[in-house]
Amino acid sequence: MAEIIQKDGTWVFDGDALRLTPGRDKNVSPLRRELGELVVPLGALAGLSFEQGKKTGRLRLRLRDGADPLLQATGGRLTEPHDPYQLLVDSDRYGVAEYLVDEVRQALLLDEVPADPVDAYLLPGPSVPLSASAGDGTASFDGERVRLEWNWKTEESKSSAGARSLGIAEIEAVEWQPAVGLENGCLRFRLRHAPTKAPAKYDPNAVELWGFKKDPLMALVAAAVQARLPHPAAGPRDALPAQREPDPTAGDDHDALLRRLRELGDLRRDGVLTDEEFATAKQAVLRRM
Repeated sequence: MAEIIQKDGTWVFDGDALRLTPGRDKNVSPLRRELGELVVPLGALAGLSFEQGKKTGRLRLRLRDGADPLLQATGGRLTEPHDPYQLLVDSDRYGVAEYLVDEVRQALLLDEVPADPVDAYLLPGPSVPLSASAGDGTASFDGERVRLEWNWKTEESKSSAGARSLGIAEIEAVEWQPAVGLENGCLRFRLRHAPTKAPAKYDPNAVELWGFKKDPLMALVAAAVQARLPHPAAGPRDALPAQREPDPTAGDDHDALLRRLRELGDLRRDGVLTDEEFATAKQAVLRRM
C-alpha cells in the first residue's frame, strides 16, 4: 500500500483503487469538501504524474475519457483549487509522492489497463440528494428530478413562471460553464425536443453564474445528473430499445462485471482469496468484459 498525507488531502493506493480524501485545511475548496472521498478503481486510471516545484509539488491523476461523470459534465473546466484529481505536496514529501506514482504505474502495467476511452461510467458521481445556490438561483437534485428555484436577482421574464421541476427522462444533456473574465457562466439543462439558444439569463432551464465562490458547487449538481443520463459513448437515448428489461441470466452486463471485480478485490484484501485465486478469477471476469 502507498499513502501520502498532506494538508490538501490524503491519497491511498491499495493496488486495486486509489482513495482520494480531501484535507480539512481552510484552503481546501468547498467543492472538494462537499464531494468527499473518491474511490477511483484501477481500471478507471489513465496515469499519475508528479511535478516538482521549489516549495511545493503537485500530483496529477488522469482518468480514462468517459470514466467520471464529474469530468464529463465540466469538460475539464474545473480550475486547480476545485479539481479533486490534483494534490499539493510539500517538498519534504517528494519522495513519498514519487513512490506513489511508481506503485500506480506498476499496477497499471501489471493489470494491462488500457488508456483508451470507456463506454460506461466507472465512478458513481456525487451522492444525492444535493442542492447548491449560486448566481440567480438554487439547483436541487434528488436522483429523479431537478428543481430550479429563483432569487431576487433573477431576470423577471425567467422568474415569473416560478420554480422549475425537470424529470431525468426530460433531460437530454447538462452543461456547466464557469464564469471567465466578463463572460458569465451557467448550469444549463437541455431538454429533449426543446432546443433553445437563449442566454442563461433568460433560459428557465438554466442558472446563470457570475464567478463567485459557490459557483463550482453547481458542478456537483451537473455531475449527479450526468451520472444518470445515458453515457455519451452509448449513443442517443432514442436509439436504445424501448421497454427492454435486463436479462438476469446474461451475466455479462458491464456494470455487474465491474461490481464483481470490486468484490474480488475486497475478498483478496480480507484474506478470503489468495493472490493466485484472485488473479485467476479476475482474468475470467476481464475476458467476459
